[in-house]
Amino acid sequence: MSRIKHTSPFILSCLLSGVAGTTFAQESTQAVDQAHTPLPPYELPVAPPSAADKNGFYYTIPRWIDATPTVLPEQSNESIVPPTAETEHLTWFDQRQKNIRNWADKTAHKLDNWFGEPSPEQPASATLRVLVDSSWDKHNEYEVKPRIRGKIKLPTLENKLSVVFGDDSLDNELQNNVAITNENPAHDADKTVDSKRSREDNSSLALRWSNFAERLPFETDVDLGVRSGDDIYLRLKASKDWTLENDFSFHAEQIYRYGIDSENYLRTNLEFTHARPNQAFLSNQFSLTYADEQDDDLVWDNYTFRQHQFFAGNRFNYGIYTGGYYHDDDLRLNRWGPFVSWRQPFLREWFFIQGDVNYLNDDRADRNHYLGALVRLEAIF
Repeated sequence: MSRIKHTSPFILSCLLSGVAGTTFAQESTQAVDQAHTPLPPYELPVAPPSAADKNGFYYTIPRWIDATPTVLPEQSNESIVPPTAETEHLTWFDQRQKNIRNWADKTAHKLDNWFGEPSPEQPASATLRVLVDSSWDKHNEYEVKPRIRGKIKLPTLENKLSVVFGDDSLDNELQNNVAITNENPAHDADKTVDSKRSREDNSSLALRWSNFAERLPFETDVDLGVRSGDDIYLRLKASKDWTLENDFSFHAEQIYRYGIDSENYLRTNLEFTHARPNQAFLSNQFSLTYADEQDDDLVWDNYTFRQHQFFAGNRFNYGIYTGGYYHDDDLRLNRWGPFVSWRQPFLREWFFIQGDVNYLNDDRADRNHYLGALVRLEAIF
């Protein structure tokens, strides 16, 4: 904890600069249901804008957006795949998806019965994400990582308790995280699939208590569980949304985890958005991470991007990534460059494909800009 005390002033300054310097973001389609109903964004009291205000930041940026020409199609929420109810009996894969979905719900019902009399109006439910992430670049070559994340809601406990399992690092990302990321790269760089690391990362199991203090002005989660085999941990998360003037919004979340083996982990996620109804939006996602297990004192990542939706479940992003570190009183921009991301349902409503392409450098490794590609296959049950 001594390292956290030494870096606290720097963390505060980074958060303030992140709030001042970030631009743009909006919520996209949610792959997994929340364990509770989110609180509405806090409405800041805003007076009618004066002529001077309309020349300020909140109005200048939207005018630049409106003045930018585009040849891209308009926004649309029209589906390009049939609904699951129409396809669940058609093929072997559809039948397996339905069987797994039903098995997960039955398991949720059994667990819910342990804690009280279930209500027919609020039945227990479960959601499960199965992902396969693949990445390639000429320096790190090819890596494949299977990932799983699930959640079981227990309504008899006032919708405040749920069971979460699988790769817990997915919960450290913003819910609408723009890029395919991986906090836990393979131990063995010579292996395409690091099976040992995959088993460890997907073995997390915890009991989550949500919104345990309703009087607090933000949403809360507390997890108590075990990860990486035998690392017993306690995880706290607090988040809040603000609605600002002229279609701007701001989201902030703070995560702290302490594990017996992994010790301290602290992450701040910030998201600043300009989003109009039925229009493409601009977004900035910023994260700052401290961890006893990482080599640097602090690591930061920032994505500034525009996002389009051409049909239901689609997401097309393009923008600039910047990332760096703070170590031994040395603050560095280590990587930067453009990126493009495309995500969509493929053939079925429950199966998604995402492809990311980036052109980044690595100053610490003395590498100039080079191409990198990532592909995610995701099935939702």
